[in-house]
Amino acid sequence: MADGFNSNIENIVNDILADYKQDRTIDKSKNYIHPDRDVIIDILEKLKNIVFAGYFNSASYRSYTLENKIRMLAEDITFNLSKQISNVLIYADGFNDMNMEDSKVVADQMAIEFMKQIPKIREYINTDVEATYEGDPASASRDEIIFSYPGLYAIFVYRVAHELFKQGVPLIPRIMTEHAHSLTGIDIHPGATIGKYFFIDHGTGIVIGETTVIGEHVKLYQGVTLGALSTRGGQSLRGTRRHPTIEDNVTIYSNASILGGDTVIGKNVVIGGNAFITKSVLGGDKK
Repeated sequence: MADGFNSNIENIVNDILADYKQDRTIDKSKNYIHPDRDVIIDILEKLKNIVFAGYFNSASYRSYTLENKIRMLAEDITFNLSKQISNVLIYADGFNDMNMEDSKVVADQMAIEFMKQIPKIREYINTDVEATYEGDPASASRDEIIFSYPGLYAIFVYRVAHELFKQGVPLIPRIMTEHAHSLTGIDIHPGATIGKYFFIDHGTGIVIGETTVIGEHVKLYQGVTLGALSTRGGQSLRGTRRHPTIEDNVTIYSNASILGGDTVIGKNVVIGGNAFITKSVLGGDKK
């Protein structure tokens, strides 16, 4: 019985190994240069401890002062982020043939440049907290929003990922936003451009595409799609404007779909639930 079982396992292993030799995408072996998803998620959690320093603490460190806490976190994040960036630079145009030493130098520079953006990220996130508190009478306090609102968490992850995306860091920004997507049901592409005072109410099922531009004081309800008219062009559409522009002070109610790169929703417009929009809507003065 045992001999037959071992023989079958041996045959299965040999068949799988033979299957790897077909030179398909899934047959590639890059075990030592892939990004580590667990490390990237850990970086996100530690960044949360910096952005919301008075609300969250890392179980990895025992700190006695704010300065001590931030110093330890900053060193940890910068080191691990640089290592992850170095692993993914092979996927970026212009870096494919870079040797390991040069890749490390570039990755260090990118990680440090990202860390310099933390005050800006905090500035934007603070406005998002304020927009959520002012826009949602069900919120008992700003603390409740920071601790528990999935919309704010998705926005926080987007704001972090967007800064890396702007530097041209491949893979890592998308891993971050897809992690938030898996937890919240809110899908924000890191390439989208989103202004201050952004409020997501409830949030489940929201989709915001890569080339979307959103102004300030915009409010989205659950199920809203800011998407492309058609993706049948596939990779030929890469780099083109495919998603809409939402100007300042716009509210979009649940399950509305606004599609197309030429579609502009003007200032102060309110879009009703379940609307399907592929043409621009003119804005007006705020009433």
